[in-house]
Amino acid sequence: MNALLIIDMQVGSFSAETPRFNSEVIIRNINILADYFRNQNDKVIFIQHDGTKEKFLLPGTPDWQILSSINQVESDIYIEKTANDTFYQTDLEKTLNSLAIDQLYISGCATDFCVNATVHSALVKDFDVTIAKDCHTTADRPGFKAKELIGFHNWLWENLTPTEGAVRIKTLDEIVNL
Repeated sequence: MNALLIIDMQVGSFSAETPRFNSEVIIRNINILADYFRNQNDKVIFIQHDGTKEKFLLPGTPDWQILSSINQVESDIYIEKTANDTFYQTDLEKTLNSLAIDQLYISGCATDFCVNATVHSALVKDFDVTIAKDCHTTADRPGFKAKELIGFHNWLWENLTPTEGAVRIKTLDEIVNL
């Protein structure tokens, strides 16, 4: 079975102080991808960062919420995390195993932090991983433009030596037109 991880698409990650590259297109693409997964009876899992340590994205606050422009349905699953790696001290792996998920599709924010850490962790745990290359975003960083970081990470992931699981990079169109 397949699962789509939607990482940290939270209100506080998309403020005027934290502009994200191509966010309107990324949000639209994630909505299309999530609807596709739901129509296939696959799982959609939202990951929410608990930024208590950073005094950011505090649970229960408006910033903690998933963006209102991201479609959510009652059957979606929600998992909280406190580190970049979505698997670190969370119920994610247990949840995936209980649902017999062996193929993960990854999307969300931020490409160079939480998305990247989760890709690497999933591979070490021998999941097959597909990164939706046009369904993740980040912000400009010192010395790097967001578009360059996204392109670099798509290249990096495509060229990783996988563990027991496979790693693939696909566009939204390649995923939904299988």
